[in-house]
Amino acid sequence: MKKVPEFQNEDEEREYWAGQDSTEVVDWSKARRVTFPNLKPTVKTISLRLPETLLDRLKALANERDVPYQSLLKIFLAERVDQEMRLVRSRG
Repeated sequence: MKKVPEFQNEDEEREYWAGQDSTEVVDWSKARRVTFPNLKPTVKTISLRLPETLLDRLKALANERDVPYQSLLKIFLAERVDQEMRLVRSRG
């Protein structure tokens, strides 16, 4: 097994793991499942300009589903990004 290096920051660690095969540094036979009930994803506030008609339609859909429109927008974005990422990977 390779030894995992010490990292100076999260960006350095992220870059390492993006190009690393974890089976070379982690003995997965000893792994156990854990949960992190209080873990919250990192979020960043952005400013987004939308046509008023699009925002009105989004709010109407959210109202029908009884969810906040910003939550519905995040769901729609996540679904579409996942779809696009699968397309990119399939083109390989």
